Amino acid sequence: MHCFGTDRAGAVAYQPWDVLTGDAPHLAALATMSVDLEIAAGVEGVDLVHSHTWYANFGGHLAKLLYEIPHVATVHSLEPMRPWKAEQLGGGYAVSSFCERTALEAAEAIVAVSGAMRDDVLRCYPAVEPDRLRVIHNGIDTDEYRPDPATDVLERYGVDRERPYVIFVGRITHQKGVEHLLGAAPAFDPAAQFVLCAGAADTAELEATIRGRVEALQATRDGVVWIEQMLPRPEVIQLLTHATLFVCPSIYEPLGIVNLEAMACGTAVVASRIGGIPEVVDDGVTGFLVPLDDRFEEGIAARVNELLADPDLAARFGEAGRKRAVEQFAWSAIAERTAELYGSL
Repeated sequence: MHCFGTDRAGAVAYQPWDVLTGDAPHLAALATMSVDLEIAAGVEGVDLVHSHTWYANFGGHLAKLLYEIPHVATVHSLEPMRPWKAEQLGGGYAVSSFCERTALEAAEAIVAVSGAMRDDVLRCYPAVEPDRLRVIHNGIDTDEYRPDPATDVLERYGVDRERPYVIFVGRITHQKGVEHLLGAAPAFDPAAQFVLCAGAADTAELEATIRGRVEALQATRDGVVWIEQMLPRPEVIQLLTHATLFVCPSIYEPLGIVNLEAMACGTAVVASRIGGIPEVVDDGVTGFLVPLDDRFEEGIAARVNELLADPDLAARFGEAGRKRAVEQFAWSAIAERTAELYGSL
């Protein structure tokens, strides 16, 4: 395995070129391409290369050309579906789009993480033949993501374990719909806490907007806890476990694995009915799906309050969610389907 960043077990890690560091937003895209060049050089001798997302897709494409080997590209999202990234990357967004398009149009096989993602690929890249696309859902480690009965993390961050709470976990980005969540939150039952586990804003402007809205919410009700960092996984698992429900207000989500993580922790979900989320969240069984329409925020608040008012229903959704995660999204099944794809090439 070859990866970005720091060394980790079973993987060779690569760092971007020093000359490409700086504050200019487009440098992030160029730095990514520098890692792609190093990865392409580092995989010589392999029989097949499999890349994930635009960050690595171009490296896989270069390896395909250099060594005349098949390239499998997994798409977890698509650049044409995320135009707001231009705010984050500047001209680098055109570069990321180029890397993705070039790699996908030439790959021997493309793995879409959901049926909705497959449809998006065909719509965004009509040069891709349908028979090169295979749907293989993302998996989850349900031995790691499982209910944690401890409460030390709740106490550390000031979450009252005696009160129900609604939780969001994710980055501060337009894609994750944080603005919509904060639009719905004033209507949440005031007896419940609202835990916003969100950091790493795409832009300083977006962070300032979210900060203003959180502070305005805190001024009108108690129990609003904003954890402004990306927490270690064990801490997230404990926070998810004890929540009455997890809410996912995304406006674009090819699969929505964060919902699966919450379900694996035995927590009910309220999520947008968009993209691949309906392939994860079974509406009325493991949670509620809310249409992304003009009444989206109102719909989120209504479903959140329905579960807050009926903790037994929330618990049943949580139990069903854990069962669904274990039976349908375990890594063993995903690995078998992936190996089958490799064998066909």
